[in-house]
Amino acid sequence: MDKEEQILKKRFLELARIAYHKEINTYTDFLNLNEINIFYTLKQEMPNVKYQLFGGYEGAERKVLCFYGGDSVKAFSSYITCLRILPLNKKFSDDLNHRDFLGAILNLGIERNTIGDILVKEKEGYVFCETTISNFIIDNLVKVKHTNIRCEVQMDQTLDITPEFKDIRGTVSSARLDSVIALALGASRSSILGLIEGGKVFVDGKLVESNSYNLKENETVSVRGHGKFIYKGIQNQTKKGRFYVTLQKYI
Repeated sequence: MDKEEQILKKRFLELARIAYHKEINTYTDFLNLNEINIFYTLKQEMPNVKYQLFGGYEGAERKVLCFYGGDSVKAFSSYITCLRILPLNKKFSDDLNHRDFLGAILNLGIERNTIGDILVKEKEGYVFCETTISNFIIDNLVKVKHTNIRCEVQMDQTLDITPEFKDIRGTVSSARLDSVIALALGASRSSILGLIEGGKVFVDGKLVESNSYNLKENETVSVRGHGKFIYKGIQNQTKKGRFYVTLQKYI
């Protein structure tokens, strides 16, 4: 266990105990998949306190963990803010992507763990962040790449800002994790083994280190540094015994 993991575990336990004994809400920063997985390994050591993970919208990958002492947690709305970042002139805007928005925000000196998911739609970015830094971003972020932009708080919580997908179809020998990831990334199965054994693959947010894991329909696979996709299942079988499968890869 490295030093950073030890510090994180102590932080989880500290927040859980404070929430339990003082009956108040306590929060982490935004957690990545590996940090969420570390939390799950600690659950048996936690006091009997309720918790919830939320990233600002259904299906978020990066999430804030809240421990709460009461019967329900309703405070994410005050802890997480969604910012809409839009070009001043969309017609002359660069084709902005996730990396462009994230890079511009981090260049302001903001810590990565205060930023959640970033969704991109029609050259606009929807950034989930901790509310405490939202005004700083609004006041200081004026350009993304070469595009002049403005920021505003996204007040309409019903706005459809769900991720966009690219459908991938192909054949695999089985629904084994290594076979399906190889199809998703357009790589060989042998090249995938290092990613799985290196702790970079998560299925529905939980670390999976076995290449022989058989995926189930609608499970979400995240490969750190390579994106994520939803496994939609087997469609039919070829005459040679291979299986047609469909994936939805996040754009």
